[in-house]
Amino acid sequence: RLLGLIPEVLVQVLWAHLLCGWAFGSELTFELPDNAKQCFYEDITIGTKCTLEFQVVTGGHYDVDCRLEDADGTVLYKEMKKQYDSFTFTAAKNGTYKFCFSNEFSTFTHKTVYFDFQVGEDPPLFPNENRVTALTQMESACVSIHEALKSVIDYQTHFRLREAQGRSRAEDLNTRVAFWSIGEAFILLVVSVSQVVLLRSFFSDRKTTTTRVGS
Repeated sequence: RLLGLIPEVLVQVLWAHLLCGWAFGSELTFELPDNAKQCFYEDITIGTKCTLEFQVVTGGHYDVDCRLEDADGTVLYKEMKKQYDSFTFTAAKNGTYKFCFSNEFSTFTHKTVYFDFQVGEDPPLFPNENRVTALTQMESACVSIHEALKSVIDYQTHFRLREAQGRSRAEDLNTRVAFWSIGEAFILLVVSVSQVVLLRSFFSDRKTTTTRVGS
């Protein structure tokens, strides 16, 4: 009977983990054009702990301006030309909080930006998890699995961003190498043609001089 309950408990843990992620977090990857600014809004109640984490995935020098304001417009966080950062705060008042990403300093390079905005703490998986009474062995195992799944998702997100950033750098390097190779081939062609023309001009001048002396 205990073995039969294990799959059901695991399904409940997975479902609870997904619900927690949907209810208490905003995660997005978006394109930020050059000379552009993109803002996002979140309704937060007083006393709620929040974390804003962002990273520039592709574009230019992989940097962006970030600004976070509370409901009254007070600046809580402001950084210029950051590649990635994380900021944690506790809401001091109720209202709509705004955080913006700006690429206005770039004239022709667009960026791809990833951010994760976590609001509040995950609710307990079991009603008695925060009480004085001890959890059962099955409940403790479920809590451990839940925490492990959260860590796995964080690592997957981190490595996915690193992979996307590395791929972007590799593609940019490949483009530069291709243009450099084309430029070298063109320069080599111009030099070769110039040498042939120069040598022919030498022989042509000598032939003309010899003809005049013989006559």
